[in-house]
Amino acid sequence: MKKTVTTLADGRELLYYDSRDDVVRDTVDKRPLGAVSTSSEVRRDPLLGDSVAIASHRQGRTYHPPADECPLCPSRDGRHSEIPDDQYDVVVFENRFPSLAGDSGRCEVVCFTSDHDASFADLTEEQAALVLDAWTDRTAELAELAQVKQVFCFENRGAETGVTLGHPHGQIYAYPFVTPRTELMLRSMEAHRERTGGNLFDDIVARELADGDRVVLAGEHWVAFVPYAAHWPYEVHLHPRRRAPDLRELDEGARTEFAQIYLELLRRFDRIFGPGEPPTPYIAAWHQAPFGVPGREEFGLHLELFTIRRTSGKLKFLAGSESGMSVFINDVPPEAAAQRLREVASE
Repeated sequence: MKKTVTTLADGRELLYYDSRDDVVRDTVDKRPLGAVSTSSEVRRDPLLGDSVAIASHRQGRTYHPPADECPLCPSRDGRHSEIPDDQYDVVVFENRFPSLAGDSGRCEVVCFTSDHDASFADLTEEQAALVLDAWTDRTAELAELAQVKQVFCFENRGAETGVTLGHPHGQIYAYPFVTPRTELMLRSMEAHRERTGGNLFDDIVARELADGDRVVLAGEHWVAFVPYAAHWPYEVHLHPRRRAPDLRELDEGARTEFAQIYLELLRRFDRIFGPGEPPTPYIAAWHQAPFGVPGREEFGLHLELFTIRRTSGKLKFLAGSESGMSVFINDVPPEAAAQRLREVASE
């Protein structure tokens, strides 16, 4: 992998990640951009004890532009985009409309490919491996920022998930606090250790492998399964067999096998609802250990992949119980979801 660091016309950082070492990235961003102006503020909710980012400047962000005006495509034929070069492998840049900025953290955009009409599932194994390298590099660099407590790499795919740009891309949020979901995992991890003496993440993976009913894919270095208490109709957790706290700690075997396992998983997601159905909307979320917390080495890095579509033509809405009380009601038994994801391997 070759990494090239440059800046955009308004001073934001942009990084090219290339699979070839001989690529030269020296194209200058010629757009007449003004300085980025953000109003991001993190406020603590005294009732729930969680944090909310207030970011009113995001109301003006780009919203579903036509393909020939996509800001994530390369700059070509006289049209300048967020990527100055006319082609790229993987690009990461600071978001012009960040939810978090300055002392409140940092937000970055990750473009998986220059092909506007592709998806992550269309990538080659080499391309997917390069994305993993970019996620890992960004995790390592953002971990060095004093204000950052946790790095979250994720992809929202499909308009149903709130995506405002159709180009295949994800995001990285560097939070100035430990997220509520991670705090819950840390508490559960500690309670499990005190109760059993074991590691919660190791024991969950061992349980799923022993049971087998919810396992979707099992490789030498990764295992993918529908969790016992899945919140979403189709939800899969992908764990490395050798536990690691974050992406930086994955061993070479896991890094090599990841692309094969993950691409197969995404391709099965697109076949869940049968032929002729539109691409399955999903959220893919990496859970990494936060920084500077007790016992972070016991945390288990994993990716959670889920779709908000519950059946053909119908979405799973977070209604009263889910939105009001955070109690999920799942219409699809996890064992049935796992069986469906095993079946679609041959379709």
